[in-house]
Amino acid sequence: MGAAGLPDLTRKQPRVQERSENQAKAEQPCGFLRRLLIMLYDGLVIIALLMLATAVAMLLGMESRTAGKDPYYTTGLLIVWFAYLGYCWQGGGMTLGMRAWKVRIVNDKGESPGWGPCAIRFLVSWLSAGIAGIGFAWSLFRSDRKTWHDLASKTCLLQIRESKPNASK
Repeated sequence: MGAAGLPDLTRKQPRVQERSENQAKAEQPCGFLRRLLIMLYDGLVIIALLMLATAVAMLLGMESRTAGKDPYYTTGLLIVWFAYLGYCWQGGGMTLGMRAWKVRIVNDKGESPGWGPCAIRFLVSWLSAGIAGIGFAWSLFRSDRKTWHDLASKTCLLQIRESKPNASK
């Protein structure tokens, strides 16, 4: 406490959640190939969700809608896509593909990102992929393996390496 009973804001405050040294060693940046495999796996889930959203749209009388041509239909599909990714990222830090490949997403504090960083990540990932995949390939030239959307959203993908339990009887 500072003068007059007010908190001293000039002193450095400890981080809320410090990662242990063992945890830091158990998690390494996710590599390029693993990212591609996660995208392939999650792509199947997303296609299924978009087909379900299309079926709902057809039941609501929108049979003649075409993604890319109808802005409302296209926006609806993008919302479904983002809702899946955002819910998984901010909720548990993993999509289904990330669980299968033992990868999690964290912010710069080591926590699951909030909705804002998830939205930035989703939008910038379109740019990363849209310019001949350069934003994804960017990770090949960085020691921390971050892509454009990792950098923009202040998040990263970490590969979880399970530590072997002690063989004690």
